[in-house]
Amino acid sequence: MVNVEAAYKNIHQDLIDGCIAGDQKAQFQVYKLYFKAMYNTSLRIVNDTLEAEDIMQEAFLSAFEKIGTYSGAVSFGAWLKRIVINKSLDYLNKKKVIFEEIEKHGELHDDSGEEIESKQIFENRLEKVKEAIERLPEGYKVILNLYMIEGYDHDEIGDILKISSSTSRSQLSRAKQKLVAELRYS
Repeated sequence: MVNVEAAYKNIHQDLIDGCIAGDQKAQFQVYKLYFKAMYNTSLRIVNDTLEAEDIMQEAFLSAFEKIGTYSGAVSFGAWLKRIVINKSLDYLNKKKVIFEEIEKHGELHDDSGEEIESKQIFENRLEKVKEAIERLPEGYKVILNLYMIEGYDHDEIGDILKISSSTSRSQLSRAKQKLVAELRYS
């Protein structure tokens, strides 16, 4: 049983305890609770429905095998999402996604003169934004998804991708600039 006294209190702790005990019914219930969110997380990163399904399945298998290591320090969903993100990034790394180091490019300046800040703009142009994101290089898509959609900060992104936080910031800045340019010409 996970000690959650000084940690995160999960509303489905009974199911998590069942998974720790190897109860397949509990595992199936956990799967049903989280599969859609985990699939969507992977899909946003890898942009391939079949790969996202495979990654999600692998992530659940891995999570159930390693569930004894779940400490309860974060919600179970956050712990599982981290596994899905890591598996998704492993898939991209196999495709040789290259993240450029900021030191190779010197100072960056926002030449676009615009920032996409308004949520309303995203809501009104959601489909165009999605299409523009799909045209971005893989590295930019990953950074945008981790920062803007998954809500990770630059230090966390740096840890996940094994890059510096300044590289994460520069990649996000470039991704935003490229996204703005894509939206202008779409």
